[in-house]
Amino acid sequence: MKIIVCVKQVPDTAGGVKFKPDGTLDRGAMLAIMNPDDKAGLEAALRIKDETGAEVIVMTMGLPKADAVLREALAMGADKGVLITDRPLGGADTWATSSTLAAAIRKIPDYDLIITGRQAIDGDTAQVGPQIAEHLGLPVISYAEAIKVNESEHTVTVKRQFDDRYHVLTAKMPCLVTALSELNKPRYMTPKGIWDAVDAELTVWGRKDLTTLKDEDMGLAGSPTKIAKASDKVRKGAGTIYKDLDADEGAKTICDALVEKHYI
Repeated sequence: MKIIVCVKQVPDTAGGVKFKPDGTLDRGAMLAIMNPDDKAGLEAALRIKDETGAEVIVMTMGLPKADAVLREALAMGADKGVLITDRPLGGADTWATSSTLAAAIRKIPDYDLIITGRQAIDGDTAQVGPQIAEHLGLPVISYAEAIKVNESEHTVTVKRQFDDRYHVLTAKMPCLVTALSELNKPRYMTPKGIWDAVDAELTVWGRKDLTTLKDEDMGLAGSPTKIAKASDKVRKGAGTIYKDLDADEGAKTICDALVEKHYI
């Protein structure tokens, strides 16, 4: 059994967010971590590996420094890492990103399951996973709270979050599943895993390797989504300050304001 896990290196917002003049994130200038939903998806794949002996291949698209999340995944127990990086691929929106990842996945034969995070904390679109499935013509189950594989029937059963309840869905593999960060608690890297991952050989693919990817579907030029404005901080208004009110007057002022805004 072969599982492909798509992970993303995202900005660590605790270290600050920086933008380029064109409105895209300046990823090279920011501290980075593995996206939390993706890490839960990786842990799900590793648990399936523990049960079935599956091969886990981790894939990411990004700057060359994105190899750090692949090495983290290898140190956790993944078997192989694939880095997709090339200047023409930069500035991609969800469409261009999913098109590129789908082209890379097509180069990996005989996969059974693709796991992605539900969404990335730097975009919050929840589009890339389902778009990959659409490009590849695969069924997709999103918002996974639990994942169970049946090897004999070649199916995957997913407990899927849905509003105030959940669905239990079963699909034939190959299939794509998007994972919630609440799916599990990811394991720590092991000392031996860290040691081995430092010098592990990664597969690196650029534009020339993705033969099924069309020029019009990649990079900034192939991204139909355009950013009109970006800002690292949203300035709040000064608000209204009331002075010299006693407790009763203050309470009445607040209630009157809430009534005026139709909050109560």
